Amino acid sequence: MVTEQELRKVVEAVLKAMDGAAPARAAADGGKDSDSSAGDILPDICAVNIQDIIRVTRPHSLDALKAMKQKTPARIGVGRSGPRYLTETLLRFRADHALAMDAVFTETPGEWVGQHNLPHFKTKCENKDIFLTRPDLGRQFDADQAAKIKAHVGSNNRVVMYIADGLSTTAVTTNAMETYQAAVDGLARHNIKPCAPFFVQYGRVPSQDAISDIAGAEVICTLIGERPGLLTAESMSAYMTYRATADMPEARRTVVSNIHRQGTPAVEAGGYLADIIKLMLDRKASGLELKL
Repeated sequence: MVTEQELRKVVEAVLKAMDGAAPARAAADGGKDSDSSAGDILPDICAVNIQDIIRVTRPHSLDALKAMKQKTPARIGVGRSGPRYLTETLLRFRADHALAMDAVFTETPGEWVGQHNLPHFKTKCENKDIFLTRPDLGRQFDADQAAKIKAHVGSNNRVVMYIADGLSTTAVTTNAMETYQAAVDGLARHNIKPCAPFFVQYGRVPSQDAISDIAGAEVICTLIGERPGLLTAESMSAYMTYRATADMPEARRTVVSNIHRQGTPAVEAGGYLADIIKLMLDRKASGLELKL
């Protein structure tokens, strides 16, 4: 069993070698050197965009490889040592995986909810473990929570937009409020005002069906964190439904996915959501029935 101290020494040795090799590979990296840190604090191995990392020592065409890297987030051109990954490549893979795990298991900070003055409701899940193992409870609310949601939404129920943590709290805290505000601004141009936003803890996508029934919403829109991958833990989606009901087919939902800085930026996504919601109200349909 490798001890933590032994593992730290290995990581420090690899990072030291990376720093020493930086001038030799500056052309391949676009002139980006690794940051060095003093003491026991290691530099963030995830600070460099994966698409800027090239570890092939003698590429046939460096320009072609750079262009290919910019077209995909796949881990190509990362080099090898014999048949194996470079240690740096393996460490980056494990670091990206750790970020994805953190996004799933971390609770949404209460400070973030309070900072944006979001009323806080919760599904029938008592904690994160139950949320992950009982998806059905992430779609339901007890009578007390349902009454509080009804009181918050009130009679302004033509369009209901809310935020749910889903499977990535990182995605929500990074993108949700900016997306929401851009959507509100876009809807204002159509003289449409959604209800005030609120936050649902331990919420799954179909929690919108229960909320639509509670609020009598004509269109409901859920901004929710998606299951993170190794490219980013910040990906959020917006699920929109016209007259959502329990046990309805998933084909009735319209979704805008990959809302993050490397996908569709939050402000752009919010404007797009406003246009889709207006179209849903006009056509009284969503999902496959909407025919965008």
